Amino acid sequence: HAPTPSDEALGVPALLIASFPLDTTRRHAAPGPLTDFLVQRAADAYAGLLADWRPVAEGVIDLVPGPLGKGELDGALRQAILQRLPRTSFLPPAAAALRAHDTDLPESLRPRDAEVAEGAGADTVRVLAEVLPTLLPAGLERRVELRTLGVARLPLTEAIDRLAGLEKEPGWWRRLYDSLAGVDPDRLSGLPVPLTDGRTTIGPRQVLLPTPDAAPADPGVLARLGLKVAHPDAAHPVLEKLGALPATPRAVLTTPQVRAAVTASLDEDGGGWDEDTPDAEELADTVLALVRDAGLEPGDEPWLGALALPDEDGELAPAGELVYPGGPFAQVMREGELAAVDRELAEKWGEQPLAACGVLVDFALVRATDVVLDPDELEPREGDFPEPDDPGLLDAVDVWCEDVLDRFPDTPVPPVATEIVAVRDLDLVDDDQWPRALTLLARPPLRDALIQPVRILLPDGTHEVVRPYTAWWLRGNPVLGGRRPAGLRAAGSDPLLRGLYDEADATGFDDEQVLRALGVRTSVAALLDEPGGAAELLDRLADPERRVGPAQLHALYGALAELDPEQVTLPDELRAVVDGRVEVVDASDAVVCDSPDLLPFTSGVPLLPVRPSLAAELAELFQVRRLSESVTGEVDSEGTEHDVPEPVRVLLGPRTPGTYVEHEELVVDGTELDWRLTSDGVLHAATLEGVAAGLAWASGQWPRRFEVAALLEDPTRTEELARDRWFD
Repeated sequence: HAPTPSDEALGVPALLIASFPLDTTRRHAAPGPLTDFLVQRAADAYAGLLADWRPVAEGVIDLVPGPLGKGELDGALRQAILQRLPRTSFLPPAAAALRAHDTDLPESLRPRDAEVAEGAGADTVRVLAEVLPTLLPAGLERRVELRTLGVARLPLTEAIDRLAGLEKEPGWWRRLYDSLAGVDPDRLSGLPVPLTDGRTTIGPRQVLLPTPDAAPADPGVLARLGLKVAHPDAAHPVLEKLGALPATPRAVLTTPQVRAAVTASLDEDGGGWDEDTPDAEELADTVLALVRDAGLEPGDEPWLGALALPDEDGELAPAGELVYPGGPFAQVMREGELAAVDRELAEKWGEQPLAACGVLVDFALVRATDVVLDPDELEPREGDFPEPDDPGLLDAVDVWCEDVLDRFPDTPVPPVATEIVAVRDLDLVDDDQWPRALTLLARPPLRDALIQPVRILLPDGTHEVVRPYTAWWLRGNPVLGGRRPAGLRAAGSDPLLRGLYDEADATGFDDEQVLRALGVRTSVAALLDEPGGAAELLDRLADPERRVGPAQLHALYGALAELDPEQVTLPDELRAVVDGRVEVVDASDAVVCDSPDLLPFTSGVPLLPVRPSLAAELAELFQVRRLSESVTGEVDSEGTEHDVPEPVRVLLGPRTPGTYVEHEELVVDGTELDWRLTSDGVLHAATLEGVAAGLAWASGQWPRRFEVAALLEDPTRTEELARDRWFD
């Protein structure tokens, strides 16, 4: 208006009344110094209008003109206004609501001082505004007006970085963390965290978060170890998402700081730590408390074996080189082999935490997988503590390895044991304490190391099983009554082994699998079931110093006859019965006794006694002849044929011959016999006992020969004997 409305288009959201000079048309302002002067004054008035606008709110931003004018005058006015607004305090601060409590906070912000937080929610901006008063309210990032004014952009990551060194109460930090839930963790890596000791650390990683089940360790001690424990009032789940760890006993224990302190606990200078580092006693108490509360088992954290603990003499020693006083292992160990942990310390903490730190309470197990069977490589690893998967810790493990390799052909690539479970420190046991030690070894979990075979992967991809290391070691050492258990027989075991093996007192060992693992023989079946068992039995049978009876030999050959011939190596000598005496003879001279009617022809013949049903199998096993193949047995005398009585046929069943030939004197190949069953199935007999024996043998009812003889002698006893058979 000048003073009447003109045709000048004005895009500024305000009505401009000024005495502008007009051109000749009286519709537009005339250019010139006066017009320029009035434009500047109008811009001053507009900037003052925004500066005085109350209340200061986000709506004032709508009054910021854009840079493009609708005409020459409008453009000049906009440019003049935009030159003044960046220095004009009119923008609403995000911390406006806090002015009631802090009058030092500005009521409004100049655009050149203000900042817009990018990527931050409204809650986050409100919290940040308490320490960053130049922040504008959230949600203004896309306002064109702010870009026109040149308002700075503050990425959330940069805003977080500005918090470094800030001292605020833990509750404020928790409010900040709560507002950051859902933000990309990569943008929060530098988020400060207040600690229990009053410090603030940058970044949540490796910070420990107090939880209801947190470790009860002294925060001061943890801080002196270099651990960062978040203040309880600041702890928030978002910190855990950013890499902080709940301060459980296990988490605290496995931090790099605690592990480094344990490793350096034996160093005189504390491993280079400052003077505030806990001493060995304080460190031990802290670590043992964490181990106890974490419920660790031996081997869970093997590096704890390097923890310095006082021994019985007060000297510091690694936990892995100490034994628990009065513990199972200490009771069987030779005196002076290993020092005991300080008794007061043992009474204070008990077995569990000390055992988890490597102190030997019981025998220790070595569990290793994919072990290359190279004797030259099976050496103990170098380190500050014994590792539970180090087979080099086992006594004479290289010799065991060589014994295993001897079973297989040489190959360019050595075989691999898929898993080794073995008991170490067997060489430390006192000779007089082996009964107690064996009792310990027979209990789980040590028992598995005794009885579970080791699976060997061969270079061609096939698998074989071998005797486990623990059983191998025990077999080769005098651990049972001062003798090696291999080659002994458990007292009260299978009587068929009597005389073949020396007897050993295995009182208290009821576990037959453990006895077998030790090499103590308990039964013929168990012996033959073991690789090489048949060869061992035959070797002992061929030893003339070992006494064996005929009945015992009969049973042993019965057991051997049931084996696969492929599993048995032909022996050079065999135990046989010669004219009633049990003797060792050349295997080629032995004969399997398979026909009782030919026994009169066996004078001086070495007989191998066995059940008739197994005679062929035994002859095949030893590649020897059978008696029926050695004697022709032709009948030279004449006799009279008789029918077999009906009661006898009923007794012996359908295989009973219908007739037999009675001789006054039965002569076979010039030798007088009681009976003979020829190859054509005809029974010849000279005596009643001979008839009974022949009929029983022919019908496959040899044990009933005496009953048959009773019937033949007195047929009236038929009903009596039939009634007695009720109890067969």
